[in-house]
Amino acid sequence: MNHFQKIAGRLESCGLDAMLLTGEANRFYGAGFHSAGTDGVALVTRDDAYYFTDSRYTEAAARCVQGAQLRETGRGRGYGTLVQEVVEEKRLRRMGFEDAYMTVQDYERYRKVLTCELVPATDLLWELRMVKDLEELEAMEAAQRIAERALAEIVKEIRPGVTEKEIAARLQYLMLHFGASDMSFDPIVVSGPNGSLPHGVPSEKEIARGEFVTMDFGCVYGGYCSDMTRTVAVGFVTEEMRMVYETVLTAQKAGIAAAAGGVSGKAVDGAARAVIEQAGYGAYFGHSFGHGVGVEIHEAPNASPMNETPLPAGAVISAEPGIYLPGRMGVRIEDVIVLTETGCRNLTRAPKELLVL
Repeated sequence: MNHFQKIAGRLESCGLDAMLLTGEANRFYGAGFHSAGTDGVALVTRDDAYYFTDSRYTEAAARCVQGAQLRETGRGRGYGTLVQEVVEEKRLRRMGFEDAYMTVQDYERYRKVLTCELVPATDLLWELRMVKDLEELEAMEAAQRIAERALAEIVKEIRPGVTEKEIAARLQYLMLHFGASDMSFDPIVVSGPNGSLPHGVPSEKEIARGEFVTMDFGCVYGGYCSDMTRTVAVGFVTEEMRMVYETVLTAQKAGIAAAAGGVSGKAVDGAARAVIEQAGYGAYFGHSFGHGVGVEIHEAPNASPMNETPLPAGAVISAEPGIYLPGRMGVRIEDVIVLTETGCRNLTRAPKELLVL
């Protein structure tokens, strides 16, 4: 799976002769081959694509990268030199680059060696990546199924005396065991009063009866991320705990019902936020309803109060409202949905009714 042709198809309308892909995420999106950090460069022109790498990756890239010329760096022939050779061969004048990813140092290196104009063009990649094709969706659903298998196992291990760190470690093991290549991000596992920290770090705190345990986790499969959050209770729940949980669940369902291609991110967020505000917890929902998910765990588009732009059909976003009562408890429930012309399809199958272990 690669997207060289999609990128090439947008160059003329953007006034570009080529697009330089140096960032890890966009390089993978273009070439369908993963190498860490800055170990690789892809170049897409209007009629050809190139993939440059060093001897550590040449054989692996040759097996994976399709529809591109593969060239290897060497002594005195770094990435800049290889790119410049194509500039001269193809007589390139305007080359897009990832201004949101490239460091100033790397930009200066390319600027000094390339004889073409470097044009900021990160938006071109972000716009393309927003709309997922069938292969991308299949990879994301496979990643989601892996995370859900891990969830089904981990709830059997949550009990008083087990620490947040132990649950986080087991989640990572289980996802790798079930076929993930990596984590989408470091799992968040918080319990009781730590639950009010939306991005809390798992600690040595032991889980206790009468507490919520919030688990936010995901994995990578085929280069694409899954993302989900489930909050469970241990032993029993109070009436307030039940009220908070049901409010978050109702808000999530309202946001999902409002989500569709052509609807603004602000409107989707607002549908969920209104439920939480009407229940009196508006001050305790500080983040947005959702964010884009794909090659990166956070990418465009966002379902946030600040985004008045219509969301495109084919975009995949998280649906994750929450309520966080400082020093007392927190609840977040998260699914991942793909927007359609008439609504959305939920990629998440895991149950989300209140579970008391």
